[in-house]
Amino acid sequence: METLRRLQTRWGYPTGLLCVYGFFTTVKPLEPFLIPYLTGPDKNLTTEQVTNEIFPVWTYSFLVILLPVFVLTDYLRYKPVIVFQCVNLFITTAMLLWAQGVAAMQAMQFFYGVVTASEVAYFSYIYSVVDLRFYRRATSYCRSIQLVGYTVGSVLGQVLVSFSLMSYYNILVLTEVLTSIALVASFFLPMPEKSMFFHQQHSKAATPTVSPTATHTDTGPVGGEGEEDTGGNRSPVGEAGGEVSEEGGEGRVEVSHKGDTGGCCEVILLLWRDCLQCYSKPLLYWSVWWAMATCGYNQTVNYVQVLWEHVEPSQNFTVYNGGVEAVSNLFGAASAYAIGFTQVNWAAWGELALGTFSALIAASLFLMTFIGSIWVCYASYVIFKSLYMLLITIAMFQIAAELSMERYALIFGVNTFGALVLQTVLTAVVVDGRGLGLDIIPQFTIYGSYFSVIAAVFLLRGIYTQMRDHRGHTLKSHVGGESTCPETDTCPGHKF
Repeated sequence: METLRRLQTRWGYPTGLLCVYGFFTTVKPLEPFLIPYLTGPDKNLTTEQVTNEIFPVWTYSFLVILLPVFVLTDYLRYKPVIVFQCVNLFITTAMLLWAQGVAAMQAMQFFYGVVTASEVAYFSYIYSVVDLRFYRRATSYCRSIQLVGYTVGSVLGQVLVSFSLMSYYNILVLTEVLTSIALVASFFLPMPEKSMFFHQQHSKAATPTVSPTATHTDTGPVGGEGEEDTGGNRSPVGEAGGEVSEEGGEGRVEVSHKGDTGGCCEVILLLWRDCLQCYSKPLLYWSVWWAMATCGYNQTVNYVQVLWEHVEPSQNFTVYNGGVEAVSNLFGAASAYAIGFTQVNWAAWGELALGTFSALIAASLFLMTFIGSIWVCYASYVIFKSLYMLLITIAMFQIAAELSMERYALIFGVNTFGALVLQTVLTAVVVDGRGLGLDIIPQFTIYGSYFSVIAAVFLLRGIYTQMRDHRGHTLKSHVGGESTCPETDTCPGHKF
């Protein structure tokens, strides 16, 4: 028993268990084939029912549940929420297996909304049980194993479907077994003794700044990849009532609390004050793109299988959805990883990059919509997903470079919530049968136009920034003295 206790106190034990949990909850072989399953003989639903009546429930439930779960995650110290998430994932899969009808599938979507909202506990848990010296490594392992799980699930599903090794029903049974393994692993996770808000412990060590290094993934309507992203689901800390010190770089603010945080209202007030201080103009621009692009990305990923089914019905064609998802994950991860080795001044060129690549994303969506070839759809989807992962990684780096870990987590949460609000509005107006209830082609036309607007805004903003910086640099040179870096505070072109 003493040996077991010593093992549990080491950072590798909770990290390993969480990786087991993360892997088995993300291996979902049926996910790339969800539309063929729901519209096939197993469920016998129409595409219109799935698109306009069932899938929108996930968006609405996610929005409603997100904030209460965020607070409860910290109050309950993470582990109960992780177990709760896995139980809801088990219920979701069980309902996919045995429930029938539109109302039952809507209830299934509600339970999956609880699953995705509870994702916040995954990385927050690591922060509460792992020494800060190992947090970057532990976060990297936990995020990487999720990406491996998504890829393994997609490849496994493709193999099982292509070679007719399992029916959709049996694939779901396999998924239920994998979820059960994750549920067992979650019970063995050590219970944290602290949390960021309600159960704080004093520490003399300053909290290090941690930048995200892995890819940002997507959230699907059922079994989708967690929107949460690398290290983003960490509980933020408010500044009020703490000691503020400028350490470790430009504009990075470290926060260390002197006293325990009070009740829920005080926590929310601290978060609100800290949020207002975080959104300077440069961070605001990056955050606006983050929220807007993530909204469009989620909508595309949620409904792309419907488009594929429209272009090439699965009854007439051996679908390769699983292979496409696996390839897009790998390309997205590679593009995001490569960003770490580039020597680009993103502070100066970032807005132009966001505008340019957003235009390419819009072009890929229009190709998917109007060409009418399933292979063009597949290729365009890989390009779409890779470009988004590339850009969201740049945005993460730029925001994390200016903030402490806790403040980055706060910005991540606010940006994610903003994206979810936009997505809810878009779903209610465009997709929901009580709104316009558009068919899939007009839907994707709107999504392509949406990214075109994003591209135009950030291209214009980027061109303006470059002209302003050039004018400020020229003015500095004419005034006399050596030419200085336009990123310094003394340069007129970089004063907002």
